[in-house]
Amino acid sequence: MLAALLYGQEDLRLEQVPDPTPAAGEVVIEVGVATTCGTDLKVWRRGGHAKMLIPPTLFGHEGAGRIVALGAGVTNWQVGDRIVANNSAPCMKCFFCQRQEYSLCPNLTWNNGTFAEYLKIPAPIVQHNLLQIPDELPWELAAMTEPLACVLHGIARSNIKAKDKVVVLGDGAIGLMFVAVLSEKAEVLLWGGNNHRLEIGQKLGAAQTFNYHQIPDIPSVVKELTQGWGADVVIEATGVPSVWETAIACARPGATVNLFGGCPRDTSITVNTEQLHYSELTLKGVFHNTPKYVQEALALIASRKIPFELLISEQRPLKDLEQVFCDMKARQVIKVAMIP
Repeated sequence: MLAALLYGQEDLRLEQVPDPTPAAGEVVIEVGVATTCGTDLKVWRRGGHAKMLIPPTLFGHEGAGRIVALGAGVTNWQVGDRIVANNSAPCMKCFFCQRQEYSLCPNLTWNNGTFAEYLKIPAPIVQHNLLQIPDELPWELAAMTEPLACVLHGIARSNIKAKDKVVVLGDGAIGLMFVAVLSEKAEVLLWGGNNHRLEIGQKLGAAQTFNYHQIPDIPSVVKELTQGWGADVVIEATGVPSVWETAIACARPGATVNLFGGCPRDTSITVNTEQLHYSELTLKGVFHNTPKYVQEALALIASRKIPFELLISEQRPLKDLEQVFCDMKARQVIKVAMIP
């Protein structure tokens, strides 16, 4: 089959590799659509990921497709089923899983390789994080289940109350997903650097949008809009250390700051201890998702209450994958639906 392999920093190659064969408990799917992701972009630019993969490796982690082969012992799925598989599953046995802190499981089973004609799903994911897709749901929407699950996990950990003023920093797919979900109950102020993306943010419910190229002093503007206090909740969705510091500067006393975007390895930020202590700030890192939020994400997408299709810039064949990543790097597209 044709598949994309990541060899290192911005070194992505399409190669012919053997078709996967399912072992006991596994299934193989024919990929209907694999969607690109900001995490994939970061991994491509950095040449690896601290948790998910070590090059050279099959690449891509958002996808949906149809089961074409079943391993021994798989009884609750059939060939032909339309499914979406999360890119991980917790072990359900360790210290953290026993406390239902599944995203902290040190034994997470990871799976990459959606940018390919076929994808093998490991047994733990088949058992805990494989979901059936409604017949009428397009592949490209179902493929966005994993990032939306991460967003729902992040929202659940952010102490957001009705009518809160929430600042979202970042107009990538993740930031826009935060806007789409949060705008139903909070007043969302979206900051980004691309006017087209900010327009999509408005369509998804942002109360106000701001381009930091035109208005660089983000904390001052946030305080002007909040009677001088700052935002109730701040969501950082860029993975840039300096923006982590900006997020903290936007927060009111008593606020929660969700430092959601993963930064490069071995980076650090400076925190004003006086502000942290006397303003009683909650600084929270939130990583990945859990089976509960994977289920909730697919249900929300399938409800069609939110036009997540606005995040899909275009469809492209798999042979165009390297060019797509160059387009993502240039911020010319948000998410692209890759057709194997």
